[in-house]
Amino acid sequence: MIENQVSLTSILTAYVRAFHSMNDTPKIFDDPLAYQLIPEERRMLIEQGFAKALQFDDSGNAVSNPDKMTALRFLLQTMGLPNVVSRSRYTEDNLEQAVEQGIKQYVILGAGLDSFAFRRSDLAGELQVFEVDHPATQAYKRNRLAELGWEVPPNLHFVPIDFSKENVAEALKGFSFDSQTKSFFSWLGVTMYLTRDDVFTTLRSIAEVAPKGSIVVFDYFVPKETAPLSEEIREGLQTIGEPLKTSFDPSTLAKDLAHVGKSLT
Repeated sequence: MIENQVSLTSILTAYVRAFHSMNDTPKIFDDPLAYQLIPEERRMLIEQGFAKALQFDDSGNAVSNPDKMTALRFLLQTMGLPNVVSRSRYTEDNLEQAVEQGIKQYVILGAGLDSFAFRRSDLAGELQVFEVDHPATQAYKRNRLAELGWEVPPNLHFVPIDFSKENVAEALKGFSFDSQTKSFFSWLGVTMYLTRDDVFTTLRSIAEVAPKGSIVVFDYFVPKETAPLSEEIREGLQTIGEPLKTSFDPSTLAKDLAHVGKSLT
C-alpha cells in the first residue's frame, strides 16, 4: 500500500460486509456496524464508482437492467462478496469454539475497519482483542471512532505495524500481549498484498510469540491460472497502490507451513 495512506481495500471490505448485512437474506455473516465505520464521503465515492461501473457492460454498452440493486449485488459478487463474508463467518465461528476451549486472546492481523470488539461486548470479560494494522489505516479508524463517539472497549488494544518492515512478535509484546496464553490469530485479506517472504516471516513471528495450542486462520489467493481474477480488478488494485503480489498453491502450502513452527494448529 502507499505509505501514509489508509488501505482502500479495507474500506471496500467494510462496505461489502455492510451491504451484505443490510440487503441480503439469509445472511452468511452479520456486521451491523460496518456501514457506520465508513465515513460518509468515502461511502459516496464508493457508490459513485459503482454507479459508473453499472452504466456499462463488458462490451461497453449501457446496462439495460432496471433493477439496480440486482445489478449492484452482481457487481459486488464479482468483486468477492461471497469470499469476504464466508471467510469472516468461518473465522468467528472457529473463534467462538476456541473461546469455549479456553482461548483468551484474539489477534486480528490487518484489522482494517473490523468491528468485532464492538459487536461482541459479551466476550469483553473473557477475551483480549488486539487489532494489528498499518499505522495509517489504524489512525484512520481511530479518528472515525472518535467522530462516532464510540467508546473503545477496555479489552481492545491497537497495535500499529507495517508487515513488510516490522516484527509481529515484537509489536505485540509492547501491548500487554501474554505470550504464555493460548491465542487465536485471524489474518484475512492481507497475504495477497505482501511478498511471499513477508508472509512467512509474519507466520514465523506468530509461532515465536504464541504458545502451543494457539490457532491461526488466514486466507490467500491461488495462482491466477487456477482461479483467474479479471485484469480490470488487478489493474484497479495496482492503481490504488495495493497490487497483488503473492499466491499459494494449496497442494504445496501444507508442506511450506510445516517449516514455520510447531506451536500453531
